[in-house]
Order: sequence, then structure tokens, then C-alpha cells
Amino acid sequence: MIKKITIVGALLSMLIAGCSTSHDKEEKKVKKLLAESQSTEKIEDHKIIIYQMMTRLFGNTNTTNKQWGTLADNGVGKFNDINDAALQGIKDLGATHVWYTGVIEHAVITDYRKNGIPLDDADVVKGRAGSPYAIKDYYDVNPDLAVNVDKRVEEFETLIKRSHDNGLKVIIDFVPNHVARKYHSDKKPEGIEDFGASDNLKEGFDANNNFYYIPGKPFEVPEGYKPLGGDKFTTSDGKFKEIPAKVSGNGAVTFAPTVNDWFETVRLNYGVNHLSGNGEKVFDINGEVPSTWKKTLEVLTYWTKKGVDGFRCDMAEMVPVEYWNWMIPQIKKINPKIRFIAEVYNPTEYKNYIFNGKFDYLYDKVGVYDSLRAVMEDRPGSSLSHLTKVWKDMDGFNNHMLRFLENHDEQRIASKEFAGDPVLGIPGMAVSAALGSGPVMIYFGQEVGEPAIGESGFSGDDGRSTIFDYWGIPEHQKWVNDHKYDGGLLSESQKTLRNDYKKLLKAAKGSEAIRKGHLIDLQQFNRTNSQYNVDKTYSFIRYTNNDKVLVIANFENKDITSEVIIPNEVMTLIGIKEKKITAKDLITGYTYDLDFNTANESGLSIPVQKYGALYLSF
Repeated sequence: MIKKITIVGALLSMLIAGCSTSHDKEEKKVKKLLAESQSTEKIEDHKIIIYQMMTRLFGNTNTTNKQWGTLADNGVGKFNDINDAALQGIKDLGATHVWYTGVIEHAVITDYRKNGIPLDDADVVKGRAGSPYAIKDYYDVNPDLAVNVDKRVEEFETLIKRSHDNGLKVIIDFVPNHVARKYHSDKKPEGIEDFGASDNLKEGFDANNNFYYIPGKPFEVPEGYKPLGGDKFTTSDGKFKEIPAKVSGNGAVTFAPTVNDWFETVRLNYGVNHLSGNGEKVFDINGEVPSTWKKTLEVLTYWTKKGVDGFRCDMAEMVPVEYWNWMIPQIKKINPKIRFIAEVYNPTEYKNYIFNGKFDYLYDKVGVYDSLRAVMEDRPGSSLSHLTKVWKDMDGFNNHMLRFLENHDEQRIASKEFAGDPVLGIPGMAVSAALGSGPVMIYFGQEVGEPAIGESGFSGDDGRSTIFDYWGIPEHQKWVNDHKYDGGLLSESQKTLRNDYKKLLKAAKGSEAIRKGHLIDLQQFNRTNSQYNVDKTYSFIRYTNNDKVLVIANFENKDITSEVIIPNEVMTLIGIKEKKITAKDLITGYTYDLDFNTANESGLSIPVQKYGALYLSF
């Protein structure tokens, strides 16, 4: 299909209210606005597409969904459920990497004592299935995920190989800041010492202790905590023996943490004295580094040698940046192509953890995600114009930021707590995937509009798919379709949504301009344009010498014909001299006749469907 569009290269004096008609002043305005609208960083291609799954939920076809249900009640997904059909379906969506969340063994309520696995204490476990971030054994995998529990590590190794054979790389979690209160490794290689085995229990802080302690004080289970929703269980008695008490995972220095603390975990000690109040760093990276540094390096080496291609590092900013600077290069000697992704929420630390910490990518949660979410929720005062400041604040490392709209911590787009409509994910993902040359991530079920309805147990009914409970994911299960992974049970609207994600992600990955082009933000040039809704429309150009892509995203619940002004100076900058050009929308495949009519000053008149987006390549 060919569509005709008139694009106008307007003079900047027509765009800015109160601008002088003087040619010199106009040129200065042009230069200033162009400077504010261009990226300056060296562009590198980091455009990988990550598909995150909560592994225990992904392949589960049980539809019972009993509140606080056991594994026998509600079922659980297995490594073996992630078959070739599943992996091909993920790859067909556009993914290059799969993040298998919740693989490493963590505390659970299910009894595996017959397999030589100690029973966990319900009083320090959240949910029946447990938190995937309360690691019980860094060298083992979650027994829930295995068909043959005694061969659980081998089953995961087979999944790594199966993923690679299907053209997908593998990411797993590394949880460096904390472990389960009852940490014990029964799978550690010969010669490896457990965390805490040689700790000096008389000292609250010692640089070579693996944990922090409160000497002389026994641990107390949080007052009012009701494990398993109040159900009786063998180890549910309101007590947990731990003398002396260890400092909880979130750093709560108390023997009696509250239910709002990360009481089910204990914090690891990297040689930073968090008990002193000033966080003194007691280590020398050029000398003998603390015990925890060496032990965690052994863990990462173990999994790297098993073929893992990347680590998503939980709460990385709670671990000193010097540790990452020391550790990451050593792992990259084993596999130079391995990727490290940091969960960091403090923007003032972004540069530090990228350039000093040597991370490949950081979460972009408080920037692009929060800005897009505010608009998608139609919050008072929200505007897409805020994105200009967001990416400018990250200019210089924008391409190291991992963009997403959903993950296991965030609420589902389709949930009543968020947008309530999964289609809003399309313009949001179009912007997220194209605004930089960095990676983009999609969470399983997002592509079919999973709304996360229902109270599962510990997780509650909060718009998130539970990470603590045995559960089925209803809309996702329609795509799973008894492990055929063909979407046979999806509605037509769900099939359309998934196909739109597929086209969008493949377009972002396939475009040279989006992968490694420079950025020009058009929002600035349209801020006084009465025919352009700066709050609900976002547009920008990505360009290289060989490829130019105009991105336009519409966040309104109606079709629009927006007047987008692209100044002559921008057209000259990106190397466009012709008046008439044929362009192709990389998402829909439609062809457009672009008429650059410089005689008119009204702007580019282009139709965009409600909650739609265009990647116009010319």
C-alpha cells in the first residue's frame, strides 16, 4: 500500500513564539535548538532483544490457581517445558536473549528432603514457592523446575544447550547483595567453602566476614508475619534459630526486622562497614580483597563455564562499584562476549556503574519507563515532552540503558493498576525500542496482554504476576496451548497484539539507523505547534549515512493526523536534499510517498492510528 504524505521543512522562526525576524537571531535560535535536540555520544550497536520469563510460571499449564496453593494444587513449569517450539516462538518474536528468572536454588516450602535437600523454615520464606531472590545455594538450581530432581543441574544445562541450538543466548540472575537466611550449598564444587563458614561471630563487622552480625542477639521472626496465609506447616511455628542474628538483606541492622524488611534474606559483606553509620570501605582492590569478593567470583566463574551468556545483577548498586570493576573483567577473560546488566535505580550513579563498574547495561526504570508510564496512565501533568530531558540527562551513556515496559517487579500494562489496556504497550515499546541503540526487554505474557488478575497468595492482587507463589498465567497459557506454543487459544485481538510486538521488535533490530544511528528529537521543534499534541505524540529521527528513520508514536485513544514540523536545518543535517522520497514503514510494511514541500510552512501531515506508531525509513 502506498500513502502520500506532505512533509514540510519549516523555517525555525515560524516555530518559536516571539522569535525575532532577524536572520542572525534566527540562526542562533536554530543552532541552540538543534544542540538541545541532538545526541552527542559515540554510537555503538547494542540492540539486543531480551525475553524475560519467570521460569516456574512460563510452561505451567495448570489452570487451578488456588490461593496459597501448593505445587500439587497449582502446578509448576519445568525446564523441559521450554521445548524447541517455545524457543522458536520466542525467537520469532524477535528475541536474541532469554532471561531465565528464578533458576538458581532459593528457599521454597515444597519438601525435597528425599532428594537430600534440607527443608526450609516457613517463617523465613515468602510464599509457598519462595522468592527467587532468597538464594539458598549459588551452585544449584531450583528443584521445582526439574522433572528428575536428582538431575536438576543437568536438566538446566540441557536447556542452555537447547537455547543455543535455537539461536538464543542465555541470561540468568546473579544476586550479589543477599542470600536466604538458611544458606547452605550441597552442590558446591570440591574445594569451595560456604558463605559464612569461617566468619568471626563475635564481631558485628569484619572485612573478611561474609555476613554482618548483631552479637549476642538471637533473630526474631517479624511480629505479625503469617507464612502460607496462616496455614499450618511443619516448620511454621513463629521461630527461626539464628544466633547471633544476621543483618537483613535490605540492610536493616536489627535482630527483629519488620515484615516490610527483606527479613527472609541476609546481607552479604563486601568489606563496607554498614554498621558504623558512615559506610567506610575497608578493602584494597590492589591487595587482598575481601572473602565475599573471591567467593562470588567463584560462583560467576562456575556458571560462565556452563555456557551462560549474561548475568542480570540484582540490586547491583547495593554492592560497591569497586567490586564490579574488579570482577567483571575477570569473567570477560573467560567469555569476552558475556553481558552484565545492573539493576540500578539511582540516576546519579549511572555513569559510575557503567564506566567504573564496567557494566554493559543498566535498568532505565526511573527515566524512560517512569515517563512513559505516567503518560500511558494519563496522570495529571504528564507529558511526552519530558522524555527530551530524560534522554538528554543520559546523553553519553544512553546506549547502555536497558529499556522495558514490564518486568517481574513492575505491574502489567493491561492490569487495572496500570493502563488497563494492553494496546498502549505498542506506542510505549516503539519509543523504548528506538530511542537509543541499547537493549530492549519484553516480559512473558506482555505480548498477549496478560492483566495479572487475582490474589495468588503472598503476592496479593497487585497487578503483578506473582514471583512468590505457585500459579498459572491465564492469557499466556493460551499461547502455550498445551506446550505447542502456537497461540492456538488466543483471541484475534491477542494474536494481533502479539504480531504487532513481533513486527515492532524485528523492525527495531533490523534497522541500521535504530541500531546505531544518531538521534534528533523533534519534540523541541513542535512545542508551539498547535497542530501537534506534545503531551501525547512523540517523534524523533534516528539516522546514519545509509539509513534514516522517522519515529512517530501516538498515545491517544483516537486516530490522529498530526502536523509534525521538521526544520530545513534538520533535513540538511541528516543529508536529505531530494524533494520527493519513497519511504517504508518498517513496522507495517506500507510504502509512503514523502513530499518535502519547503514552500509550505504548516508541517508534516501524517496519519497515525490510535495507540500506534510508525518507523518511516527513507
